[in-house]
Amino acid sequence: MSALACCVDAAQPYAFSGWDSVLPASPPSHTTSSAAPASAVQAAWSPAHSALLYRVDGWGAPYFTVNSNGNVSVRPYGVNTLAHQEIDLLKVVKKASDAKTLGGLGLQLPLIVRFPDVLKHRLESLQSAFDYAIESQGYEAHYQGVYPVKCNQNKFVVEDIVKFGSGFRFGLEAGSKPELLLAMSCLCNGSPEALLVCNGFKDAEYISLALVARKLHLNTVIVLEQEEELDTVIEISKKLGVRPIIGARAKLRTKHSGHFGSTSGEKGKFGLTTMQILRVVKKLHDYGMLDCLQLLHFHIGSQIPSTSLLADGVGEAAQIYCELVRLGACMKVIDIGGGLGIDYDGSKSEDSDISVGYSLQGYASAVVQAVQLVCDRKGVKHPVICSESGRAIVSHHSILVFEAVSTSSHDAPQISSHGLQYFVERLTDDALADYRNLSTAAIRNEYETCLLYAEQLKQRCVEQFKEGSLGMEQLAAVDALCELVSNAIGVSDSVHTYHVNLSVFTSIPDFWGIGQLFPIIPIHRLDERPAVRGILSDLTCDSDGKIDKFVGGESSLPLHELEGNRGVNGDGGAYYLGMFLGGAYEEAIGGVHNLFGGPSVVRVSQSDGPHSFAVTHAVLGPTCGDVLRVMQHEPELMFETLKHRMAEFSSSDGSSSSMALINGLACSFNNMPYLAAASSCSLTAAAAAAGNNGYYYCSDEDYAAAADTVTAEDEQWSYCVA
Repeated sequence: MSALACCVDAAQPYAFSGWDSVLPASPPSHTTSSAAPASAVQAAWSPAHSALLYRVDGWGAPYFTVNSNGNVSVRPYGVNTLAHQEIDLLKVVKKASDAKTLGGLGLQLPLIVRFPDVLKHRLESLQSAFDYAIESQGYEAHYQGVYPVKCNQNKFVVEDIVKFGSGFRFGLEAGSKPELLLAMSCLCNGSPEALLVCNGFKDAEYISLALVARKLHLNTVIVLEQEEELDTVIEISKKLGVRPIIGARAKLRTKHSGHFGSTSGEKGKFGLTTMQILRVVKKLHDYGMLDCLQLLHFHIGSQIPSTSLLADGVGEAAQIYCELVRLGACMKVIDIGGGLGIDYDGSKSEDSDISVGYSLQGYASAVVQAVQLVCDRKGVKHPVICSESGRAIVSHHSILVFEAVSTSSHDAPQISSHGLQYFVERLTDDALADYRNLSTAAIRNEYETCLLYAEQLKQRCVEQFKEGSLGMEQLAAVDALCELVSNAIGVSDSVHTYHVNLSVFTSIPDFWGIGQLFPIIPIHRLDERPAVRGILSDLTCDSDGKIDKFVGGESSLPLHELEGNRGVNGDGGAYYLGMFLGGAYEEAIGGVHNLFGGPSVVRVSQSDGPHSFAVTHAVLGPTCGDVLRVMQHEPELMFETLKHRMAEFSSSDGSSSSMALINGLACSFNNMPYLAAASSCSLTAAAAAAGNNGYYYCSDEDYAAAADTVTAEDEQWSYCVA
């Protein structure tokens, strides 16, 4: 007799109550996926197995690896990183989140960890790739890139790029007036030859700012996105007495068919058609300003998957460039736009929106070769090559770290013989027939039939419950019974839900908005074999606030079981997850859904200290008061309203207790919105204080000082050695 049949005693109508947790072997058709691929399942699990399981060597090379302790390590200098220079990410998180009394910074998670050394290495690698391609192919001009600040406008990111890139004339690209102001300010400290490329739709003020930048001796180029912008450029340049440098964005016929190619092709959102470019040339000629046209810009789309598509687009643009030279324009620069892709899943595929089939060197060589081929054929001097490779520059340098605080319970269902008998006695005739058929199918080991009758029974009981003829206890009993059947057959849902202290809408908006996948893995315990598979559910009150798709085409992620009584109120070990390659766009796009603000941020540089790193800057994430201000609320007035309400309705409690609650309310406005340990609750922690009925009271002056705490601590954390 089979294991399933052994669970059922045909002589007893309530036989299912005897089923236990020892499940029979599942038939092949119902086999569920395990937490790890068969090739990686071995008696002894090692960090190398985790690296293989999570594809770390694919998407993470050359900056991320799994160390011998089972933690993610960062290699700040890529392949040139020495063993003692590797940075253990878990140690960084501990340094940032541990209490100050323990030597930490006391920051609350979620946390963004920035590595400026990685950013510097990315810039240098991009420049080196083009330098090598230019030298090896005998190209007779140079490469100088610009960083599109829209990818990440953070002050330190932009300033670092200007500083790190000043030696090779690296510039900035702006697409709006605030971005232009930012770029103008930062480039005052950059190379005088660095380009300031002005893209995007422009009004008179935008164009005036760009022309003022020319007066400040910044190498500014106004790129025409619309034909009518030229009239404004001509008019304002005359008023200001500034000779502009003008670029034109061309709409190419070459089209990127992936998601990110929607702005390419003749029907693209930006740029000028061939006819419009000819009219621009004529108007500039008529105004004696054709020498001002010096740059041709185009953009096939982000995440260009292959060098063949890249070369096709660059070749088409090079033809337009040569034609502009023939028409008399004083052309000097070809700006190939963005498109240098990131391999988010490590597959090196040309057929995916989240991967690319080339290296940095392959990209640079394809661009140089395509431009050189056309220009040599036309007898045109080789132009300076510019690119706007934002995603490729900043994606790797930033890691989002967050914590799993709890997981959905998958305890084995419990149902007693008495409870089952009481349940069966309340069934309708049809439901009772389903129950008996279920028992018979179990004895015959008919898996599909078991599932059919179990589902029918459950649906009938739900209808009875809705009609009021079945109580909640009986409904729970049928749920338990059907779960027992699924467990015994081996088809129960084995995917757990891990609740994470994060807002997907704030910190990973591209996943919600466009289905963009990022590598997400545990940053520690990688010397242990994952025991379960799970999806991630965030804190927001929104059904879309979850991550249920992962790189590699997976609908769940191999995870470890949480240790002990984990959670914000538990005492078990923390379980940290990291989202990698998210340094571009996520911070800029994220909103404040449910009024969850951005994460805390630390800036970490490699050092020769005992832990190989130093935290050079730390900032607490936005507080409840900060996010309320974003939506035009006034936390100070809100607090005063609550304070007066407290005084009105809590007089019977005594002044000391009401003042303690007022103090707690004041502190709540200055705490982050994310889940925190119960011990840090400002409304209850004071109860442990001695005297004053167990409460602590702070005066209005103390509250005002508390509101300035973050600023003071920012200065205190300006340089903290781990």
